[in-house]
Amino acid sequence: MKKHSVSVIIPTLNEESGLAITLRSVLNEDVEVIVVDGGSGDRTCQIAEEMGALVLHSKPSRGAQMNLGAERARGDILLFLHGDTRLPEQYLRGMVDCLAKPDTAICAFRLRLCGKRRGLALISWGANLRSKWFGLVYGDQGLFMAKELFLAVGGFSEGAILEDFILVQKLRRMGRVRLAGCEVASSARRWDRHGLWYPFLINQLIILGFYLGLSPKVLAQIYGVRQKV
Repeated sequence: MKKHSVSVIIPTLNEESGLAITLRSVLNEDVEVIVVDGGSGDRTCQIAEEMGALVLHSKPSRGAQMNLGAERARGDILLFLHGDTRLPEQYLRGMVDCLAKPDTAICAFRLRLCGKRRGLALISWGANLRSKWFGLVYGDQGLFMAKELFLAVGGFSEGAILEDFILVQKLRRMGRVRLAGCEVASSARRWDRHGLWYPFLINQLIILGFYLGLSPKVLAQIYGVRQKV
């Protein structure tokens, strides 16, 4: 694998608590690491710079942040990763093996949620089953694809919500959605805060609203209100 053939793009907003752990799992001499910050008021940017990542600045929109990172990326494979998600040791091999399968458009890792609540293993199992059977993969799993294909579908939506879901729907028209053999460890802070089933139910409500034609702005308002309950 040639140097910088993979670019890892991490959108951040006040992620100082977990970013160093994430970056330690990512850093590799063959990987370009880009952190795109949406206006953090903590030490997020300082941590990223100290650990050798390229830091860019953007308006606070995850879709816009990731698009900016992709625009600056030199790699021919893009991996979009949340700031609180840790990659497995052999993630590069897992990515290459997954993308090498015929008719592949987009891939994601298997998910393992890490948090305080019992039952997270069941939620993780359900997410991996959903991903395998229905090709529904989300940003907390780490999404990766060829940069050429990402640009061909216009990148991420820069609306208020569902940027990962909309991208996957566009790419699945161009090929298969596949799941890598290795797993990421993603923070379960939403589940720790709201319980096991509330995040699941609100996610399904948002997806239903999307299919019913509600605008991303309205869906974001619903999602934001629910998170404060």
